[in-house]
Amino acid sequence: MGETRIDSASRVIKASQEDIYRAFVDPKALVSWLPPDGMSAEVQAFDARPGGTYRMTLRYERPEHRTRGKTSEDADVVEGKFAELVPNERIVQLVTFASDDPAFAGVMKMTWSLTPVPGGTEVEIKCEDVPPGIRKEDHDVGLRSTLENLSKFVE
Repeated sequence: MGETRIDSASRVIKASQEDIYRAFVDPKALVSWLPPDGMSAEVQAFDARPGGTYRMTLRYERPEHRTRGKTSEDADVVEGKFAELVPNERIVQLVTFASDDPAFAGVMKMTWSLTPVPGGTEVEIKCEDVPPGIRKEDHDVGLRSTLENLSKFVE
């Protein structure tokens, strides 16, 4: 059996755990900060409760990124399930990409941890079982960009 990949990133954000958690469970807020730089998002379904599901389309806005979509030329369709929601502390999502390419197959577990620290909240994202079609370098840049966006949104 092959080794699974884990990607992670963290950032201290000058906001309360409560404000950050609310930004995760409100679909209108989520689409404004979750997409990494160069992308936009649209939510088709969103049920933020343990066992609830969501469906979101992330679109590449820049022509140089358009050949990288997982679902279509310029889009990634993400289907997720909320495996765990601990208010103000942790969000665990099980994510799959709608793709015909086996390099993007499988379920990626994303755990967002919110830990109080002096001056704010440390937000850590840990992605387990990252599909091999997602380049680590791209994923690292995307995770950092998302945390930067979250910081701007809640601070």
